[in-house]
Amino acid sequence: MLTKTRYTLKEMVLWTRGETLFFVLYAVLITFLYEVVGLVFIDMPWTPIALVGTAVAFIIGFQNNAAYGRIWEARKIWGGIVNTSRSWGMMIQAMLSNEYTKEPMSDNELKKHKQQLVYRHIAWLTALRHTMRQTKKWEVFEKYRTNREWSRIAYIPERVTSLSDDLLLYLSPEEHSYVMTKDNKAAALLYLQSEHIKDLKERKIIWEFSFLNLEEKLSDMFDLQGKSERIKNFPYPRQYATLSHHFVWLFLLMLPLSLVSEFETIAQKFQSQHPLVDEYFVWLAVPFCGVVSWIFHTMMRIGTVGENPFEGSANDVPISTIARGIERDLRQLMNEDNELIPSQFPEKFHVQM
Repeated sequence: MLTKTRYTLKEMVLWTRGETLFFVLYAVLITFLYEVVGLVFIDMPWTPIALVGTAVAFIIGFQNNAAYGRIWEARKIWGGIVNTSRSWGMMIQAMLSNEYTKEPMSDNELKKHKQQLVYRHIAWLTALRHTMRQTKKWEVFEKYRTNREWSRIAYIPERVTSLSDDLLLYLSPEEHSYVMTKDNKAAALLYLQSEHIKDLKERKIIWEFSFLNLEEKLSDMFDLQGKSERIKNFPYPRQYATLSHHFVWLFLLMLPLSLVSEFETIAQKFQSQHPLVDEYFVWLAVPFCGVVSWIFHTMMRIGTVGENPFEGSANDVPISTIARGIERDLRQLMNEDNELIPSQFPEKFHVQM
């Protein structure tokens, strides 16, 4: 699944419009001070600026590679959750039977146990996605105004309904009360699953070999949950994130101090033949600084947004859509009425959450 099919240049500019306006106005100020006021001492040599720019480009590249690695790992983890969930649903349907028991259950009772195991799994998915959406103090998505604007207009299911209300749809009142008292609610649900299939094994509704296979699937779910929690709870190293942020801004603040004089030097070549061009050519440094600053800053923003792939941005792994898709698959394969199965979460601006 893709969170967004494509981005246009217009969308990218709107996303960074505040900072881009600052860069342009700052370049206008430096050019005015240099050209009109005559503060030529603010000029800086081009060579050290170019060296700093090269270093900053490497830093941004490193940050973006690391951020993409975290996004791709998160996508693989949730892809594993999809496959494991489908296997769980298939095994539950096939392995619960009266073949080995001396006290057979009715078909309705068997169906009820199967439904409980599947619904509890959906509750696990629900608890896990809510956990992944919780805000950590090191996450910086809401730091930027345009990101906060996106959060207000996007449909992020975990911010619309509470975990407690969502779990009521899949758990009995007793199980709901038990799970809500635990810090790690997703883990508590897997423990309940293990206790349930253990009870069915002791009643010979599940064959011992089948019980081991189901326990192995629960172990796989613990593994996938732990991997997802590792990305959520261990941030991109802050020393790299903080230094790259400061280095980029240092470079962008120094850039006009060097470029204005460079354009002044170029303008002098037109002095004799094109005096009018010579007079105003230096002001071309303003749009040039704006474009270069926008490129560097936007690349930094892309890396920053990608550091935490569960925050709810348009570039994140669409865990809500994935979880709802699994729920629909499992409930349809239990032959439930389609009218009772919840529809997929809505997309806004072609973005899946």
